[in-house]
Amino acid sequence: MLSTAYSPWFILLCLAVGAGYAALLYSAKSPWSRTVNYALAGLRFVVVSFLCFLLLSPFIRATTTHTEAPTVVVAVDNSQSVSLFTPKANLAQLTTGLPQLAATLRAKGFRVETRTLTNATASPDSLRFTADRTDLNKLLSDSREANAEHNLAGVVLVSDGLVNQGQEPQFSEFNFPIFSVALGDTIAKKDLRLTDLVYNRVAFSGNKFPLEAEISYEGYAGGAATVEVREGGRILETRRVALPAGRQRVRTTFQLTAPAPGKRRYEVRVVPQAGEFTALNNVRTAFIEIVKGKLRVLLAAAAPHPDLKALRAAILANNNFELTLSIAGVGAPLPAGTTFDVAVLHQLPAHGGLGQDLLARVRAAHVPTLYVLGAQSDFNAYNQLNAGLNVQPRGSQTDEVTPLPNPGFARFPLDEETRLRFAQYPPATVPFGELRLGSGAEAALWQQVGRLPTQKPLLAFSSAAGTGPRTATLLAENTWQWRLQEAIAHDDHPEAYDRLISRTLQLLTQNANKKRLDVYPTQDAFGTQDDVTLSAETYNAVFERIYDQKITLTLTDSARKARTITFANAADGSPLHLGPLPAGLYRYQARATLGGQAQQAGGELLVQNQPLEAQESKADHRLLAQLSRRSGGRLYYPAQLDKLAQDIAKGNYKPLLSSEEDLKDLINLKWLFFAVVALLAAEWATRKYQGGV
Repeated sequence: MLSTAYSPWFILLCLAVGAGYAALLYSAKSPWSRTVNYALAGLRFVVVSFLCFLLLSPFIRATTTHTEAPTVVVAVDNSQSVSLFTPKANLAQLTTGLPQLAATLRAKGFRVETRTLTNATASPDSLRFTADRTDLNKLLSDSREANAEHNLAGVVLVSDGLVNQGQEPQFSEFNFPIFSVALGDTIAKKDLRLTDLVYNRVAFSGNKFPLEAEISYEGYAGGAATVEVREGGRILETRRVALPAGRQRVRTTFQLTAPAPGKRRYEVRVVPQAGEFTALNNVRTAFIEIVKGKLRVLLAAAAPHPDLKALRAAILANNNFELTLSIAGVGAPLPAGTTFDVAVLHQLPAHGGLGQDLLARVRAAHVPTLYVLGAQSDFNAYNQLNAGLNVQPRGSQTDEVTPLPNPGFARFPLDEETRLRFAQYPPATVPFGELRLGSGAEAALWQQVGRLPTQKPLLAFSSAAGTGPRTATLLAENTWQWRLQEAIAHDDHPEAYDRLISRTLQLLTQNANKKRLDVYPTQDAFGTQDDVTLSAETYNAVFERIYDQKITLTLTDSARKARTITFANAADGSPLHLGPLPAGLYRYQARATLGGQAQQAGGELLVQNQPLEAQESKADHRLLAQLSRRSGGRLYYPAQLDKLAQDIAKGNYKPLLSSEEDLKDLINLKWLFFAVVALLAAEWATRKYQGGV
């Protein structure tokens, strides 16, 4: 459609101007014939009228209509439990019927998309049931989000209804019908399963520690099962466990003796019995770190303060810590023979020399120290300790701040839940003034003032040069409010605060003699499907962080098979990605040349096998029926795929029509320029040929 920015009546004026111009130019007597004269006048009329028309800003309005077919997503639960426990005839019906279902729906005008737990663009004729965990809620949510801009008619959910990860899908709202295709077997199999292991991840060398196993059973009630605990192929303990009738689960606890320090792998196994459906779920592995003994913590203070109770509770929440509390002038003085591995000094050094004897004891012990500063702190005396942070307060001015994690501090990884809890903390008091990090010091937490993030340190770590002890400084006072608020909001589980204090003390005591090369796993343990990652830190001769250093890492598995990787530690803190690894205890050795000197670091990492898909053999068709009923769909079986296609076709799902309007100015069309030039050239050439000027 052709329109103009002005009234269309102006087109008559354009025509009049063109006609007048042509009449004025060609009304006089000419040397050519009348026919040629009329033709030339016509050319001039067209050109001048069109040029005048362009002054009206004409434009072309084009409307394009798009037709989008309704989309059906075939969401397939391709987990191992489907292939393990679905009767072969049903599974064969499904694998041959799904391609036919997709073809039938396409023939009826539907757009069909196939998704699985592990692949967003799968093909229905090449399904492999290999996923080691099932998250149906994520599968359905991803189907919805991927088709948010499409005409989603419904989702065909092919599953056995067994969920072992993520949110239960029945508690989510889906705005599309779910047509469930039920797989698996609702008849319980004769089976023994080791469903859970409960243990402390840390034990102390020479002490007894418990290892509790939960055994589920079906078809063996009234009998007994043999349970073994192994380490490195050696059986440590074997016992017969009764399986009482009328129950489906039983627990038994082993008391093991912790050997020498190090990471240990214990395998608990239920010995398979005759007629058992599968032995895949009979084994579980426990990885336990054996440590030398409890970490002895001294909590010393200049005077009583509510923060002391919060710090004490956070320290005692970790079973690996043994606490001694000493307050200057309160109670009995610290015994002369008391030893400790790390110290927490609350507002020490203090004004007036309070607690000077406690401070002297800590300094003489040469142990890592966490300084907690506050209103009673003597900042001049603190600055002389070279603890990695220089504090120059402006009188008695203070700020009210909340903790803000520093993403560049790789040693202090915080999950999203912890970050959210930090954001909900009430403000704590910090000294207002100039704060300077010393050489080699890093901030783990920044200060956030209201909603304004800053790069003023709130929790800083100092890597002391030479053999000096590590130090950390927490500038906040009244952090007891953080722990109290978190306990109230989270059912008496202030985990973020407790982990903050515990992790700080662990960092202070790990590798107390600072190394110039440090390589460590980014988490305590990995699953067999996780991307195993290692972080690396390198330092120069004065223990300042340096980056892009060439590091050679040798990774050795339990079978002593080694693999070598060369990488560089990036300035952005990105770790080394090793990808998924088989279950086991791995040892690694890293080497680098820093400033011409050879450096090395080593350690261990754990990869746990979690056979989630073999834990439950009885399909949950009730879950599938509930999802379908709530969303307006139905439950089908593999033999009813033709019926499913017919029902979807009868659902009266219409194509989605959408229109798009495009406006284009006529003056921007290049070909019109060349057309006008051609008309003018034709007029000029004719005049010249006919003897005119």
